[in-house]
Amino acid sequence: MISIMVNDLPVELAQKATLQEMLTQLGRADDGTALAVNQMIIPRLEWPHHRLTDGDDILLFQAIAGG
Repeated sequence: MISIMVNDLPVELAQKATLQEMLTQLGRADDGTALAVNQMIIPRLEWPHHRLTDGDDILLFQAIAGG
């Protein structure tokens, strides 16, 4: 198991989980979701391949269009 923070809340995941697996586990794989890992935006195309490590800090948010 690895321990990460998602929006300042602790989350436990299986070892070697990807961003996509984390979003599925949290029920947050919606269109319009954006995220940053350790203050670095990760493009959606990389989510299935980006492996999380113990102590990662994820900011998960909904992208909103405005004008």
